[in-house]
Amino acid sequence: MSIARQDAWSQDEDVVLAEVVLRHIRDGSTQLKAFEEVGKRLARTSAACGFRWNSFVRQQYKSGIELAKKQRKGHKQHAVDHTTDIQETKLAAVEKNESRQGESITLEEIISFLSRINEHTAVNQEQNEKLLAEARVLSCENDKLQIENKHLLNQLTILEEDYRTLLSIMERARKLTVLEEEKNSPKVKFQMDKNGNLERVSK
Repeated sequence: MSIARQDAWSQDEDVVLAEVVLRHIRDGSTQLKAFEEVGKRLARTSAACGFRWNSFVRQQYKSGIELAKKQRKGHKQHAVDHTTDIQETKLAAVEKNESRQGESITLEEIISFLSRINEHTAVNQEQNEKLLAEARVLSCENDKLQIENKHLLNQLTILEEDYRTLLSIMERARKLTVLEEEKNSPKVKFQMDKNGNLERVSK
């Protein structure tokens, strides 16, 4: 019984993996069959081939994959393509589990995986920094508006006090005027003349 290899992948092996997978895509076959074929040729497990393809090689051949799909033989119907996609999705999950159990991951694959995570983290961090900067600007504007609001409330309070004071002064002035008029004006009374009109009569 042969033992599956667990050493690092070489560039030539990556090329073999890509060529076989692209051929199977063009032929309308599944990636699982491609990984099995590559595994036999390179003395590796099909799960290891699938993991290598999904984690590293696939990104290098995006244009080749699109071209292979366009050249796919038989022009399969949408339902068949959908079934293939489901199978490939299940395969990816199986490969992930098998790769964890049956074979160690190479340092190159780990570095590639961490690099992609780092890129996403950098993008998220940049977005967070922009949001924090916007939040700081909005917080400063809010502080300014609160200060302006307090200032306007103080002005309104002062105006209300001045208005009440003015009304009080006007009321006192009116009362003094009435009293002064009553002191200076003689007391008079009115009586009706023979024609029915009121006439003023000094006391």
